[in-house]
Amino acid sequence: MRAVQRDPSHDSVLQRANLLLEAFSPQHRYLTLSSIVLRTGLPKSTVHRTAQQMTALGWLTHDNGRYSLGTRMFELAGLSSVRHELREAALPYMEDLYEATHMTLHLGVRMGHEVLYVEKIVGHHRITELSQVGGRMPLHCTAIGKSLLAFSPENIVEDMLGHGLTKRTQATITTPTHLRRELNTISETNVAFDREESAVGVCCVAAPIYGPGRVVVAAMSVTGRAGHNRLDRLAPAVITAALGASRTLAGLRLSPELSLRT
Repeated sequence: MRAVQRDPSHDSVLQRANLLLEAFSPQHRYLTLSSIVLRTGLPKSTVHRTAQQMTALGWLTHDNGRYSLGTRMFELAGLSSVRHELREAALPYMEDLYEATHMTLHLGVRMGHEVLYVEKIVGHHRITELSQVGGRMPLHCTAIGKSLLAFSPENIVEDMLGHGLTKRTQATITTPTHLRRELNTISETNVAFDREESAVGVCCVAAPIYGPGRVVVAAMSVTGRAGHNRLDRLAPAVITAALGASRTLAGLRLSPELSLRT
């Protein structure tokens, strides 16, 4: 990976700070100064100065020559309406679902062309490191993503198709016709499946979560190892848990950040 040099002269302090934050990901939790320079394209002096300021504010932590996100970012994330309102409504039903399955559970919302994971309960058998709270995965190849996409306005589906359907495994749906057919089935059955489409050996089943006005604002899923679990048998339990969360959300006045997820 080669560094792409940017001209920071037109970037504000906040823009530079945002670039540094975006350099981190579930696969890149700890970065050296050189790694941040490489991933942001900013000059080393700019990265060093900005990182020092962010460390002083608690946005970053610096230890043994590596940077990571600071505790202040964790505190601020907990105040997010998406995380707070949705998590408070869904978590009791996720816990019940976990007790029934002892499998890994996810809660996610749509963020552009991706799923943003806002909660995760790890099952007895660790399945994948691909999904982390705050992490993202493509809509078209995940059970949560397809569940969200199936109930999205047509212009969002069109935009997703125009963006392209990246192939992650041999099972990934990569043609618009095939994806539309699957989305139609999901909208009729209220359940979506990922049959090793996002990662080899991983399968998922998801159901939508409705907010006020029967608008889908999120989705919940169960994840297991391919060949070890019958997804069709898990579907009723996932749908029941998602409907429980939906009933709780239906009685709330959601913040615009969550109600405009569709």
